[in-house]
Amino acid sequence: MMAAVAPVAPGKLGTPLALNEAVGYLEALGRWVEERRRELDALDQAIIASPQSRSLTKDMVLSLSLWQAVKSRYDLLLATWDSGRVAARELERMAALIWGRLDDTLPDSGSPTASSAALSGLSVSLPEACQLSDALAGQLRSRLALDPAADQAAGRLRQLRAQLERLRDQVSLEPAAAQSQLRARVDDMAGRTAALVEKVERGGDVGGLLGPLEVQAATMERDLIVENTKRRQNRDKLGRVKELLEALTLRQQALTDLVTKTVHTVTPAPKYAVPNIEALGPLPNRASELDAYLARLTQVSNAMQVVQEAYGQALDSHAALVGELDALRGKAAVVGAGDDADLTDLAALAQRVLDRTPARVDVARHLLDAYGTALRAVAGQEVRR
Repeated sequence: MMAAVAPVAPGKLGTPLALNEAVGYLEALGRWVEERRRELDALDQAIIASPQSRSLTKDMVLSLSLWQAVKSRYDLLLATWDSGRVAARELERMAALIWGRLDDTLPDSGSPTASSAALSGLSVSLPEACQLSDALAGQLRSRLALDPAADQAAGRLRQLRAQLERLRDQVSLEPAAAQSQLRARVDDMAGRTAALVEKVERGGDVGGLLGPLEVQAATMERDLIVENTKRRQNRDKLGRVKELLEALTLRQQALTDLVTKTVHTVTPAPKYAVPNIEALGPLPNRASELDAYLARLTQVSNAMQVVQEAYGQALDSHAALVGELDALRGKAAVVGAGDDADLTDLAALAQRVLDRTPARVDVARHLLDAYGTALRAVAGQEVRR
């Protein structure tokens, strides 16, 4: 069973792809999608017939879910490509589809294995998803002990050496303190791989030695991709927390001004306190504490919304009363009651109440109701005349 190998993705996020890069990658990715599906179908049949089927089924489901996520993104790329009818905007969108996070998140398969637990809910880019699929498929092949014929050993070794090169690239993305130990592990696997290549060239059988080495390489590649993605997600999360913290700090200042204006303008005014951002304490410097801090920021945002709505509505009620008084005066003029003494007195009294700081909006409301009642009575008298 020859394994599909993920193609190298072109471009980078934010930069339009070159036309030739887009064509080449779509063709290579299309072949990978088809080959990986055939490979997974074959693995699925092998799992069904295997005595290990119970322990392997959930990892197979995880591999199929990962393939489906890649296939869905490939379909979006094809739709954006539109048979080559693309401009710079579409080519930039294709780069975003390749290097941005997949919309699909890998489900929790419930498997107790390290792979399932590590990948649950993980969001990765398209190239990372393809590499993860390569690693998981390789792990399944090895656990099933699907040793190919001798003439396939050289192909498996080539794939293993390509995987070791990817591992070296992944190691360079790790924190500096961890790189030395990780490089030593890759170098050890590279030395063992070179020894197997020499043994194959001498006509020896490497089936029993190659499988465990493939498992080790696939497991390490999977773990490195997962950890790198988690670090990126933590960095992104820290950025989101900082942005939200800055936005809430500005909102706190604006809400304080709104409360001051409302209390100065109307009475009775709401009695909500503006949440104090400083009460949350300093921004955490540990990734494990970011989720809890982000949850508290969300609670503060919700509380600020309550304050904004309450004081904003109180301020709006004053403006509405002012507008209503003007409308009633205009209506009185239209019906010929603008000089009525009672209406004039009521309007003047309501105006004085609304002009005070703070204005008694409850009193103004009663005065406008009385004005409206008196206006209807005066208007009726004018009609009868």
